[in-house]
Amino acid sequence: MKQDRNFDDLAHKFAASIYGTAKGEIRQTVVWQDIELILKELAGDNYQQLPHQETAHQELKTQPTFSVLDAGGGLAQLSQKIAALGHNVNLCDLSSEMLSLAKQDITANNLLERYRFIHSPVQHVSEHLNQPVDLVLFHAVMEWLAEPIAALTSLCEQVKPGGIISVMFYNYNGLLFKNLICGNLKHIEQGMPHRKRFKLQPQQGIKPELVYQCLQQAGFEIIGKTGVRTFHDYMQNHDMGHFSFDEIVAMEQKLCRQEPFLSLGRYIHVYAKKKS
Repeated sequence: MKQDRNFDDLAHKFAASIYGTAKGEIRQTVVWQDIELILKELAGDNYQQLPHQETAHQELKTQPTFSVLDAGGGLAQLSQKIAALGHNVNLCDLSSEMLSLAKQDITANNLLERYRFIHSPVQHVSEHLNQPVDLVLFHAVMEWLAEPIAALTSLCEQVKPGGIISVMFYNYNGLLFKNLICGNLKHIEQGMPHRKRFKLQPQQGIKPELVYQCLQQAGFEIIGKTGVRTFHDYMQNHDMGHFSFDEIVAMEQKLCRQEPFLSLGRYIHVYAKKKS
């Protein structure tokens, strides 16, 4: 039987292999652009534009304080950037080892006062929250769960009216396309079962239409979609003599919010606002 994946046994390897790579850097860069838009949307009329010479990062520091749930947040790399802007984060993870590593990093970055740590499956996080939050982050978790849509539905209930949920998931269509161009036709015909020897490969791809439908049925309006790594993982030639990594990131940023590239991303980031 398929079970939720606990990363206690692979926390250190996960940190190095997922975050300390080009793939991780592209993911962080692309998704952070969306997070800035999300925080601006949450601020609404309270958003204060600083003089033109100030950076977007500084602009966001003038906004109201929001409550954030980083569900299955692992090392909290993205939510730490949010906390650095003055917002308060509940970091929830099934893995005590991941939480321990995250706490070390958060402490080193002088953000400990902004965090509350919750050792729990994301499906039970409501037992640890006093009230709904302004923003839920649910990033790269669904593909590791036995019942991903049920987990997403439960997290939608933790968002207050007018709040936003930010969901990033391993894209079924991207997985299918990758197997097609690699000629893995038999693997596709078998339903692309998870290959256990690849321990850091997600257990499954999530079909985008199921995520979008779930959000809409939960009373949310989808306000943005972004493809994460729309072409990088498909490249056959990674010889950096022909181009720089910055050029790859710039092209990813250029293509990530337009079709058909968006829907071919290895991950898709979708964010939606809960109707009042």
